[in-house]
Amino acid sequence: MPSKTVTVGSAVGLHARPAATIAAAVTEAGVPVTLAVAGGEPVDAGSALMIMTLGAGQGAEVTVESDDAAVLEKISALVEADLDA
Repeated sequence: MPSKTVTVGSAVGLHARPAATIAAAVTEAGVPVTLAVAGGEPVDAGSALMIMTLGAGQGAEVTVESDDAAVLEKISALVEADLDA
């Protein structure tokens, strides 16, 4: 599955608000997407709760995986954005 490693941009990491925004985008896209931190198991990016279990703070590197290149880019951009702004 194609992947891209990006840096978390939200000031307080992937907590409830950014996780919900990312999960909603994945659900809307309708294709499987996973997120993972180094050394961790990939989680379903369509679940805000699973995203929060990553414990990814600002500046953490997260690997985004999806078979759909456009969705991969969209979700990667969301992870990199400051969704708390």
